[in-house]
Amino acid sequence: MATTIKKERLFDRTKQYMLLARLDRPIGILILLWPALWALWIASEGKPDPLVLIVFCLGVVLMRSAGCVINDYADRDFDPHVERTKLRPIAAGKVETKEALIVFVTLCLCAFGLVLMLNAYTIFLSFGGAFLAASYPFMKRYTQLPQAYLGIAFGWAVPMAFAAQQNNIPPVAWVMYLAVVLWALVYDTMYAMVDKDDDLKIGVKSTAILFGDYDRHIMAILQLVIIGLLVKVGLMQQLSWPYYLGLTVAAGLSVYQQRLIFQRDKKRCFQAFLNNNWFGLAVFAGMLIDYSLR
Repeated sequence: MATTIKKERLFDRTKQYMLLARLDRPIGILILLWPALWALWIASEGKPDPLVLIVFCLGVVLMRSAGCVINDYADRDFDPHVERTKLRPIAAGKVETKEALIVFVTLCLCAFGLVLMLNAYTIFLSFGGAFLAASYPFMKRYTQLPQAYLGIAFGWAVPMAFAAQQNNIPPVAWVMYLAVVLWALVYDTMYAMVDKDDDLKIGVKSTAILFGDYDRHIMAILQLVIIGLLVKVGLMQQLSWPYYLGLTVAAGLSVYQQRLIFQRDKKRCFQAFLNNNWFGLAVFAGMLIDYSLR
């Protein structure tokens, strides 16, 4: 009987920790993984080091999970008042804050253990990435641009990938980094549009609130800039037609996202956010085919 109770408790704890880390919602992993793959493929000219590739893929899963945990810890006083987040483990009282911090530290240590397999430059950069990931959830209290800060954090995989593959960060890496920062700003603003009413009530800041009635227009301009920066990446690396075909598909997806958010309907705004996974895939597919044909 006692053994059965222990097994049930272990199962329940494991389930709650998985929900806390959002492992049931892989969209966050995918949307963070695409820029890392973009950078690795460009940095290696289509032939990434297998160890580096494995470390980055696993690292993305661990750090995205860690980011979700620290985000829920930071928002523990807000989430119970937001319809979409009130059932999250900490907000629902199923995971204590002390437990959440232990899970966060454990995930970060596992990710750091992976980074230790790479060169010293990448290890050095990983400290900046850890700081950005840990501090992002608190930005919505102090700045109207937390989505931009998220982009800075999410995009950090780009310079790290170049450092890991080349032991150097060339100019093309920073062009790609800026594109990723702006991309995250756009898709997280779409995400923030879903919670805009609740955020206004509880005093949480976001670009969805900051942009106001010009949200769609500002995002459209940013999407054009993102495509322009990715074109610049292609020109700098002398990529060919498959890459630009991928960018054309990505541009079409951006237009579709604008259509989804046009009425600012919450469900359709969330669909627009989810659609960015296909944007990331389209860009990567273009790169993959381009280098495969060489």
